[in-house]
Amino acid sequence: MASSGGPTPSFVSIVITVRNEAPYLADLLDSLVPQEPPAEIVLVDALSRDPTFAIAQRYAAKFPDRIRAVQHSGSRGIGRNVGAALARGEFVAFIDGDCVADSRWLSRLREAVRSSDVAAGRTVALGRPAFARLERVELYEGGSDVTHPSCNLIYRRSLFLKLGGFDPRFITAEDIDLNLRAVSSGARIPRVPEAIVYHRMRPTLVRFLYQAFWNGYGRKQLTEKHGSLWGNYRIRRLLEGQRTVLAWARLVAALAGYCSRVVSGAGHRLTAATPPMAGLDPAETAAAPDAG
Repeated sequence: MASSGGPTPSFVSIVITVRNEAPYLADLLDSLVPQEPPAEIVLVDALSRDPTFAIAQRYAAKFPDRIRAVQHSGSRGIGRNVGAALARGEFVAFIDGDCVADSRWLSRLREAVRSSDVAAGRTVALGRPAFARLERVELYEGGSDVTHPSCNLIYRRSLFLKLGGFDPRFITAEDIDLNLRAVSSGARIPRVPEAIVYHRMRPTLVRFLYQAFWNGYGRKQLTEKHGSLWGNYRIRRLLEGQRTVLAWARLVAALAGYCSRVVSGAGHRLTAATPPMAGLDPAETAAAPDAG
């Protein structure tokens, strides 16, 4: 909490996009409701087929001044854009449906954006230890790591809107694309180790490698939009990090995804321009009914 007589805390909108996250959503919302005010939670459900939206509605009815729940079809990027468009805060903080936030998460991010328009917290992987030990494949732009995931990011809303939000054409890596554009615009992305989010890893090897495949696919989409980025990777560090069979399996799966995009993307490569923010028509967004 801000000390008496200190600067007034910025109002932050916590934006979540979810799809079929019923097993985890209550844990997430229970971790977000007590976060340091002033804050609101804007949850966008991508037409889940499980009880996800019903859980969100129950929480919105219980905390009507704190939580808003809407439905809108589309990718994670579209869902986050919808949430940011509905947000009332000066800043938008992003987190995912399969995460849990530390009790000081928002207060630490809020401290960081007193001197920056963007900040990234620390994401701690939960799940099988062999999966959790593997590091991100880092990508640098202007000396800044731009691979900070969108499950633990905060942006000044005006900058987010100026950048055009998340590019909905990305299968994955839409967060890296946004961070690249932010750094290219002159922003810096300080890392805030004390702003911790716990993120659940994929529970099986097949799903883990499936995710790696699509991550590689998204990295190729990045090169289509931003030009060759191989010089921005720290290749030696990347190769030195492949110390286990699982690490090499992940790398091979990602390269397979990258090559898949090379083939499937022929003739319809991403252009450099980012489309206007997707999903902003209020008529297409179904709000949760009022409590009572």
